[in-house]
Amino acid sequence: MSPSVSPHLSAIATRLAEGRAQLAAQFADGTLTPLQYLHRHARLVDTTLVALTRAVPLPRGASILAVGGYGRRALYPMSDIDLMLLVPAPLQGADEARAQAFVAALWDVGLEVGMSVRTPMEALTLAGEDITVQTNLLEGRRVAGAVSLASDFLAALGRALDPAAFYRAKAAEQERRHSRWLSPYTLEPNVKEHPGGQRDLDLLLWIAQALGYRGRWAALAKAGLLLPEEARELDRRQRFLARVRIALHLLAKRREDRLLFDYQNALATQFGIRAHGEQRPAERFMRQYYLNAKIVLQLNTVLMAAFSERLFPTETESAEPIDEYFVRRGNRLDLAHDAVFADHPEAFLTLFLRMAQHPELTGLTARAARRLWAERDRITSEYHRDPSHQHLFLEILKQPRGIVHETRRMNQFGILSRYLPAWRRIVCQMQYDLYHEYTVDLHTLMVIRNLRRFTMEEHAHEYPEMTALMSEFGEPWLLYLAAIFHDIGKGRGGDHSTIGAEEARAFLSIHPIDPEAVDLVAWLVQEHLTMSRIAQKEDITDPETIARFATLVGDERRLIALYLLTHADIRGTSAKVWTPWKARLLADLFHATRQWLQQHPANAVEALRRGEPLHERQERARAILRFHGIRPGEETAFWRRVGQDYFLRHHAETIAWHTRVLYWRHQTGKPVVRARLLPDGSGVQVMVFAPDAPFLLARLLEVFYCLDADVWEARIYTTPDGWALDTFVLDFPPDRPTRETLNLLEYELSAALDQPTPTLPEPPRCQRRLPRLVRHFGFPPQVTITPDESGKRFVLTVIALDRPGTLLAIVTALAHWDVSIELARIHTAGERIEDAFVVSGPGLDRPERQNAIIQALTRVLERLGA
Repeated sequence: MSPSVSPHLSAIATRLAEGRAQLAAQFADGTLTPLQYLHRHARLVDTTLVALTRAVPLPRGASILAVGGYGRRALYPMSDIDLMLLVPAPLQGADEARAQAFVAALWDVGLEVGMSVRTPMEALTLAGEDITVQTNLLEGRRVAGAVSLASDFLAALGRALDPAAFYRAKAAEQERRHSRWLSPYTLEPNVKEHPGGQRDLDLLLWIAQALGYRGRWAALAKAGLLLPEEARELDRRQRFLARVRIALHLLAKRREDRLLFDYQNALATQFGIRAHGEQRPAERFMRQYYLNAKIVLQLNTVLMAAFSERLFPTETESAEPIDEYFVRRGNRLDLAHDAVFADHPEAFLTLFLRMAQHPELTGLTARAARRLWAERDRITSEYHRDPSHQHLFLEILKQPRGIVHETRRMNQFGILSRYLPAWRRIVCQMQYDLYHEYTVDLHTLMVIRNLRRFTMEEHAHEYPEMTALMSEFGEPWLLYLAAIFHDIGKGRGGDHSTIGAEEARAFLSIHPIDPEAVDLVAWLVQEHLTMSRIAQKEDITDPETIARFATLVGDERRLIALYLLTHADIRGTSAKVWTPWKARLLADLFHATRQWLQQHPANAVEALRRGEPLHERQERARAILRFHGIRPGEETAFWRRVGQDYFLRHHAETIAWHTRVLYWRHQTGKPVVRARLLPDGSGVQVMVFAPDAPFLLARLLEVFYCLDADVWEARIYTTPDGWALDTFVLDFPPDRPTRETLNLLEYELSAALDQPTPTLPEPPRCQRRLPRLVRHFGFPPQVTITPDESGKRFVLTVIALDRPGTLLAIVTALAHWDVSIELARIHTAGERIEDAFVVSGPGLDRPERQNAIIQALTRVLERLGA
């Protein structure tokens, strides 16, 4: 507070601060309920404003109106205080000075306000033009100042309100907000704005007020818009959200409406939630939040339909029969009679099939939604064994449209978890693995959405190859089934892929599905992580890797199905997880395996022995060289120098690039550094050709680290005469200029190579910030060393939190143990790494040396995470 503030204002500020502190203490000890806190906080601010108007007079004839959340007496601890200074005429002279002094006094006493100054006509005009302004004023009330000015204005505002137009505008606004935020089931949902949050309840009350119902939920039940039990349920959900948001503001000490990791454990403690088994308190608290959001969404759907039917009765007066169970009222589906679900259990699934088959239907009537929700428990554990029900379920998945909407609706109304009991285990189950952004059920529905888009012409431009492959596969409904089961085994302990495959086989075997199709779905569920793992962790330029994968897959149909599912699965995990480089790796593995299945004999070992893949790769590289003007034979000396193993470890494209740069430069005896954009734009590729030396790789990685580059792949190769030919794929922040970045990269790498070779590893000369999410996860590093399939090399796998400098620390530690890295595959899964290194070195076949290296690496990673 400014020293110039008058003692009177200082006393007001003190009373306000003390009052807020007392309210916070009473809320914390349970003396105040959430709604009591909100009302008393609003009353405290009312008292403060009245006191201020006595100390700092308002403009003549003016009135102070509380609007927005403050107007409805729902004032959260750190929320802005929305006010309107209503004036009889535009301010001039002394009145303008009074208004300025009053606004300054508001801030001096500690009130953070959002304030407008309007005449009644200005406010009414703006309200008519802008639905946000109209909504803000809807719950306006006078706090201080001229009584008649405020009451006349509020009466005029009420007369100007068109309930039908207001409903349409708010419904459209909610639809846009839901489209923007997509789902409440994210790691850090916004309690206020996300679907199922506070705003969904506020909107219902705004529309109710526009219709003339100024009370709470009970008033809507009395008016026949809600059932009494629905009103009680809404009241419970509102109290829960209010409690969460108040506690969140008080914890953050600022206006923070996101349920950040920083606060989830503390909130769980305040809610009396403790750890249970492997579930942290935060996980159990968030599941409560998600279930609350789900019910809010459910009741929002019912009440919005009821509002629509009350406002537009002529749209739903006539009923056009759809079948024996359902009728169409306007653009909504309704029940033919109240006993539909009781008399005809098959109607539960028929409803979703009819919604998919009738694109003109935009939703359910309030009655249909209510009965569907209220009677869902009629679906018993034997329901899915009825052949007619099985047929309906499969028909929903075979529809040409509406599949995504209807599977989501089935999940929202609890029908999917009753038809498929195993589904219930994954509803609202968050995955605290720093990889998945959504709950398991929502992630699964996202995978179905991604698969569905591969079948739609209007989305063919997004992933043309996937669209073509889906058309070639021909039975997308089998992939939807694989998606439904692929993560259904999560949260049970054990291998969720195996559990899911067993669930799929047991459940689908009793359905009218061909046994071969059941085998395919179960196999896809069992192997749904395999293609991603091989593409991101193994050397897919090695023909042995391709041969093993081809043997596992067996035929092209399975390969196509697994590729489609893997692509959709990764993209449905998190926006950060899917990258152009991962897309390229998957595509490379797919095409190499498909070519293998088409061209090579069943005996993969025999094809490898004859050297067929090596010869093909060299011929493709030669063709690229000829295209770039390299004459026949000019590559010979360089190819002879790098040795035969080189061709087994690099793509033809990379071989051609190396050769174009080095076919004559390799004879100069000087290091060569080059950087380029990959031809498909999936990353920056860097080549370093220099004499091999201790800690060379660590020095190169330090340059990348200091330039804020993430390493996606490091392919390390040493020629028979002791020169390193190392190739990296990097990712830079999107705002970095391309040409300048490549030039800087080449300059910094060349400068690093000019430095004297260190005899010991050195700490990095720069530091990068630790990502916020990583600070909240205790994730013990996991290090393993196993022999590769050939038995000649070893695979070192590291799973740890993705902290800045992790890769550099690993490489430095391995250099200390004289372990050579031949290939590094860097797999960043959200906020953690799952890195795989193909390594060699003295004594690696001895268990005691392996254990010593594992322990040393674990200590390094633990220190990095401390």
